[in-house]
Amino acid sequence: MPDSYQILEGDLNHLDQVMSLIQELADFEKEPLAVTNNASQLKEDWLNDRFAFLVVEHGEKVIGFALCYYRYSTWKGLCLFLEDLYIQSAYRSKGIGGKLFDELVELARRNQCKLLNWQVLDWNTRAIDFYENKHAEISKIWYNGTLVIS
Repeated sequence: MPDSYQILEGDLNHLDQVMSLIQELADFEKEPLAVTNNASQLKEDWLNDRFAFLVVEHGEKVIGFALCYYRYSTWKGLCLFLEDLYIQSAYRSKGIGGKLFDELVELARRNQCKLLNWQVLDWNTRAIDFYENKHAEISKIWYNGTLVIS
């Protein structure tokens, strides 16, 4: 990773830029209207310890993030769930995403997590290859369930 990039634990000052990147991610995933979250809710949830995040800074600009939260497995114990890992397209294929993922793994280790879990879209072959190159198992067995609570 070039020296002009740094990976930091996210803080309140990063959240507006992260919210913009969340919308970029939704656009990339072909779901531009799916984001109903907003900057003030994101800030409130972070202040209430509902998630943690890492950012990649290039100068003063946040060019990527990894947002995660703790979950519990009845079989394994404490786990870290990676909700999203996103690097802006202009900065991909430079090793930045790999370094960000490695930092996330270290965060899980420091907190004695037994597993790091995430989901990946079946059409996102670049992401699948990325995770498999990190020696991750991409399950094609489990179905994801979602119930919208309104």
